[in-house]
Amino acid sequence: MAAPRSAPAGARASRYYSSPDVVPEPWRGDRPAEIDGLQPSGARLGSQGPDQGFALRIARLRADDVCPAPGEDVRDLIAGCLGIALRRASMFSRAPVVHDIDIAFTIWGLYDAAPPSELVELRRTMFAGVAHTGHHYDQARRIVDMVPESTLRATPAQITSIYPAQWRALTGVAAAAAH
Repeated sequence: MAAPRSAPAGARASRYYSSPDVVPEPWRGDRPAEIDGLQPSGARLGSQGPDQGFALRIARLRADDVCPAPGEDVRDLIAGCLGIALRRASMFSRAPVVHDIDIAFTIWGLYDAAPPSELVELRRTMFAGVAHTGHHYDQARRIVDMVPESTLRATPAQITSIYPAQWRALTGVAAAAAH
């Protein structure tokens, strides 16, 4: 291919690759905070997964569909459900998708204009202030950890078909009350 007329006549590219004079040392995972093996798991440790920040974007897009009861803050409701959506996404080893958010919002009755009054009262106490994660992280983790794995493995259609009749089982309230 010919060079454009604006290119200087004396400039020409090297015809072959030449390595640099100094070759850096290879990278080794020997830092003090390196994790050997798999990520730790357990209560209040969270759920690791790729691109978790995308759940915030999805939740903000769905925020207009949320029906808060009087005295509830939408930011608290969303923050309480985000961890549930992230836990579900990490169970399937993928980034969060809209179905993760929809399931979390559905089991807590956030799409329902008239959810059961007992559910609303429970939400008011459990979700109050959760949006301030620096102060309420344990409270948010309790909400996430109480949701049964069977709920998270269900499809959105399965969840919608049994909500509101079985909201206690979906959220894990029934199991928590038994203990």
